[in-house]
Amino acid sequence: MKKLIAKLVNNNAGYAPLIMRVPVGLTLMAHGSQKLFGMFGGYGLEGTGQWMASIGLTPGYLMALLAGSGEFFGGLLLLLGLLLRPAAAVVAFTMLVALFTVHIHNGLFMANNGYEYALTLAAIAVSLVISGAGKVSLDNIIARKV
Repeated sequence: MKKLIAKLVNNNAGYAPLIMRVPVGLTLMAHGSQKLFGMFGGYGLEGTGQWMASIGLTPGYLMALLAGSGEFFGGLLLLLGLLLRPAAAVVAFTMLVALFTVHIHNGLFMANNGYEYALTLAAIAVSLVISGAGKVSLDNIIARKV
């Protein structure tokens, strides 16, 4: 078990991941809060679930729960730098689903509800999967103890 934990939390990254983790983590938490809790003008699980079902992502409530949880809890783990690689993988998957189910047909630009935002977050998440959490992270603290 120690080897698995060491693999998940070990990294040689410096301070750069922190610069990506904090704003992306906060942004993802805000978006997840819209879906899960109806905060920041969001529709909560019921409303988001109805919308997801209307675009073919069924069962809508479950899809809203998964997307909202991936964003909120994934963002929280990115922010903390805790279990970063699995959290970033979940975030990347969530963003790719959003990109291909909602945004791809609208072109690149956000002004047209395009995919640039989801693509950017997915790219950052994949980068973090590769680099790890960096020096300023809970993963780094855990890695030193394992």
